[in-house]
Amino acid sequence: MNEIPPPKPKRQYNYSVATKARKSAQKKLSQAKRTVATKVKQVKAQKDKVRYIESGLKKIEGTLTGKNPAALTEDDLKVAPKAVKEQVEQENVVFRPNEGPQTDFLASPERDVLYGGAAGGGKSYALLADLLRYAHLTDHRALLIRRTLDELTELIDKSKQLYPKAFPGAVFKEAKSMWVFPSGATAWFSYLDRDKDVTRYQGQAFNWIGIDEITHYPTPYVWEYLRSRLRTTNQEIAPYMRCTANPGGLGGWWVKKMYIDPSPPYEAFAAGDIDSGEVFRWPEKHDKAGQPLFQRKFIPARLTDNPYLMLDGQYEAMLRSLPDVERKRLLDGDWEVAEGAAFPEFSKYLHVTEPFEVPVGWQRFRAADYGYASPSCVLWGTVDFDGNIYIYRELYSAGYTGEALAGMILEMERNDPSMSLCILDTSCWNRVGLGPSIAETMIRNGVRWLPADRDRISGKVEVHRRLAINPMTAEPKLKIFTTCTNLIRTMSSIPTSKINPEDVDTKADDHAYDALRYMIMTRQSNQPTLNTTLNRIKDRVAYTPSDATFGY
Repeated sequence: MNEIPPPKPKRQYNYSVATKARKSAQKKLSQAKRTVATKVKQVKAQKDKVRYIESGLKKIEGTLTGKNPAALTEDDLKVAPKAVKEQVEQENVVFRPNEGPQTDFLASPERDVLYGGAAGGGKSYALLADLLRYAHLTDHRALLIRRTLDELTELIDKSKQLYPKAFPGAVFKEAKSMWVFPSGATAWFSYLDRDKDVTRYQGQAFNWIGIDEITHYPTPYVWEYLRSRLRTTNQEIAPYMRCTANPGGLGGWWVKKMYIDPSPPYEAFAAGDIDSGEVFRWPEKHDKAGQPLFQRKFIPARLTDNPYLMLDGQYEAMLRSLPDVERKRLLDGDWEVAEGAAFPEFSKYLHVTEPFEVPVGWQRFRAADYGYASPSCVLWGTVDFDGNIYIYRELYSAGYTGEALAGMILEMERNDPSMSLCILDTSCWNRVGLGPSIAETMIRNGVRWLPADRDRISGKVEVHRRLAINPMTAEPKLKIFTTCTNLIRTMSSIPTSKINPEDVDTKADDHAYDALRYMIMTRQSNQPTLNTTLNRIKDRVAYTPSDATFGY
């Protein structure tokens, strides 16, 4: 058997002093070379960084000075010092909506939205900004309308301030009055001073249509026709109809009827026909058959929402100097006040309040103006211990006999305390033929009444007095619950009589006003005086039932 040889011993090196010194020097030289190479790389990186920063700062400088209007990217801003970055970020914002209604308008998902109210709320700029929501998509086709050419020119000038900054490369073609965006999206700016001009868009389709100051159109014809042009086949694009307006104007009546009356502000509602109110629905044989076709919404504008105009107070002061009706419309954004209104001091912001539980001890009373072909209006009121009147309920309907109306009243008062006073138009005691009068019929059915004071002039004066602001409390002595919609509507719109300026127009919808007037003229107080007690006795003595069966 072969034996395994033993391992060879390791080689022993015996360097001389000179050799050791040479090898040490070589090692230190290699380390120095590596250090220098690293430093060179670091210096080169620093130089590249400096050149990058210089280039970025040069671009930033060009943007701020206007020499290079190109929009800055996030990468551009990364190279800037913090202070410069904050400034550039502020300067680089093309449009920042004000908090509140302007932001709500731009964020609204509903198809049809009205942004309207006070002047100076930023409505036009919001409309111009909303047009851009799909400007990055090729299929975006927008149409923006004003009534006159001068008004349209103002919008175009504003768009020239915004659009090239928001979309660098966007071009406005003057001949066609049209914006063309880098994506291929288009936006037409047009004016329609005559209703028939709207037919020029026959056969065309837009996914976004805006009408600035829609109340300048006396009828809804233009709006209705343009709505038929609203469609798109791109699933990424939703159709939008956007309008702005101030209260009043030639078309204030139909805009209010379409957007304001159906629902409180900010609450979306199912869109319907302006005349019938019938809700638009998806057609049969569709997966959404019977569902509302689309929703509408009203967003109120206020001057206080615009911090830029509110800054020095000059614009506000100018609006406050306007005549009462225009001041209410343009400063307060009040849609309720009407031209030639009999009660221009009436304001939903001052005289309308949210419902509350009527406290125990407040006396309650009822007043009514009866009609069969025309509406009957029954109002329920209460008076607090300071003599302030609150109208807390209304019944407003036509086509009911005295007996049927009495049944409805009893049903509505089922859980109420007893009425202290009940007032009805004196004409209801007039008999036709041998049968009982309307008043007697209702009394026989359990609904008590006393005849009203029908002094029209004194009654109107008393209503004015109640609407006036008490300088001690800064509040009026008459308030109406928001649920009394017909009283609120008619109080804001009932006109002054052209024959007798001391009275309202009796041909107008004055039924709720008459009921209110009867109530105020004959109401009880929670702190009766000798005079009020004598007046109540006088009222009872003055009325003699035509039949002993009827009456109190």
